[in-house]
Amino acid sequence: MTFTLNKLLIVIAGLILGSVLLTSLIFFSWLKKDVSVPLDKNIVTIEKGSSLYALGKKLHQQELIQWPWVWVRYAQYSELTAIKAGEYRLPEKISPIELLKLFNKGEVIQYQITLVEGLNFKELLALIHKKSGIKNSLQGLSEIEIIQSLQIDLDNLEGWFYPDTYSWISGDSDTHILLQAYKKMLKVLDEEWQNRAQGLPYKNAYEALIMASIVEKETGAAFERELIAGVFVRRLQAGMRLATDPTVIYGMGEAYSGNLRRKDLKAATPFNTYVIKGLPPTPIASPGREAIHAALHPAAGSAIYFVAKGDGTHEFSDTLEAHNIAVKKYQLKRKSDYRSSPIQVN
Repeated sequence: MTFTLNKLLIVIAGLILGSVLLTSLIFFSWLKKDVSVPLDKNIVTIEKGSSLYALGKKLHQQELIQWPWVWVRYAQYSELTAIKAGEYRLPEKISPIELLKLFNKGEVIQYQITLVEGLNFKELLALIHKKSGIKNSLQGLSEIEIIQSLQIDLDNLEGWFYPDTYSWISGDSDTHILLQAYKKMLKVLDEEWQNRAQGLPYKNAYEALIMASIVEKETGAAFERELIAGVFVRRLQAGMRLATDPTVIYGMGEAYSGNLRRKDLKAATPFNTYVIKGLPPTPIASPGREAIHAALHPAAGSAIYFVAKGDGTHEFSDTLEAHNIAVKKYQLKRKSDYRSSPIQVN
């Protein structure tokens, strides 16, 4: 009787063991088997703070994994629980194990945004906020509040964000983009300032940044940047007013409707360089490296005037008489309310 009972127990244990081994084999085979990923389900977003259990349930609901609890147990056993938040693009086929590896590597979808030269801060921030997927944490804040949120040591924001292409992932905030651009501007400005030409009329790198922003707005022709910077530098050195339209437009703010009139050139604002002497108090846009380099390496020469030809380039003159002839040639014949500086070419 005892022998028969022992045999029965052995048989039962064998059946249990066999069942466990068979189940394990089925589960392990499933973990390694590729699953077809429908095109409408190939983007998976893992929220910050999401648990592995919650993710497994989500993937099950999306029919991407069959047994979420097995998936979680395997992750714990294999020490693959360090899933990283973000947005993932899945391949056409992927196994549950490869899913875990993908989420642990953190190979999230990288997006890019390009901040172009010549934008002022308001325009730059609006461009960032147009991108879906970027958290707009600064929308509606005042300039002082934005500075505090960014935790940067500035009195104003204009001109401090380098125009370039920056990477971001879903869920990143506008502060993430701006801080990248701010750090890049600090680096570029310092590099250019350390290698500046001698005899420049700037007290510090910030004044060079202000000049670079004006150069950036004055021309879309790369070969002219140093020439225009040369005109402005000679004007500063001679005690002349810069008399540049982009500064007037910036100072007008929302009042500018696209047409600059004579009375606008006479209106007193801190930025109207037809009225004030020297540089305006802040930059008027975000300049690129080329404009910064031009401000710090102005072309030699004797020209102190220039006027837009209407094709994105300018006519440079040494004397007021020659300048007035150029104005008549390129501006007055087209409209009575002429511009002494160019229409901005983007």
